[in-house]
Amino acid sequence: MTGTTIWWGGEQPPLEPMTLLGENAMPGLLGIEFVDCGDDWITARMPVDARTHQPFGRLHGGASVALAETVGSVAASYCVDRTVSVAVGMEINANHIRPAYSGWVFATATPESLGRTTQVWTIRIRDEEERLVCISRLTVAVIPLERK
Repeated sequence: MTGTTIWWGGEQPPLEPMTLLGENAMPGLLGIEFVDCGDDWITARMPVDARTHQPFGRLHGGASVALAETVGSVAASYCVDRTVSVAVGMEINANHIRPAYSGWVFATATPESLGRTTQVWTIRIRDEEERLVCISRLTVAVIPLERK
């Protein structure tokens, strides 16, 4: 889907409001921050620390899924007219490829399909050395705002 912008209104969305949106919810608790955006992708990062570890000191798979759903859902919401529609997760899966122990992981969401009522996104989570940590697929429903 490269070549033209996917974002509603034709302009890349601002990153700071995306991060602030989750400030008092799970994304804020996990330290998720939106850091970059292109014509057809968006990237957020999350620390690998005590907040996101499992008991053996590795990045928790659930934290990876929370990161994937956060970046995919937020990206989806900026591909619709937010005055009339909202994008909500319907299904997510994840394959955990390699562990991460510290530092940051970066999740980049790219669309596979941007339909009128459903969207499908692929989210690749990489460590600071660009090694693939997790790959996820998210299906999103586009529903009327009053049904949120």
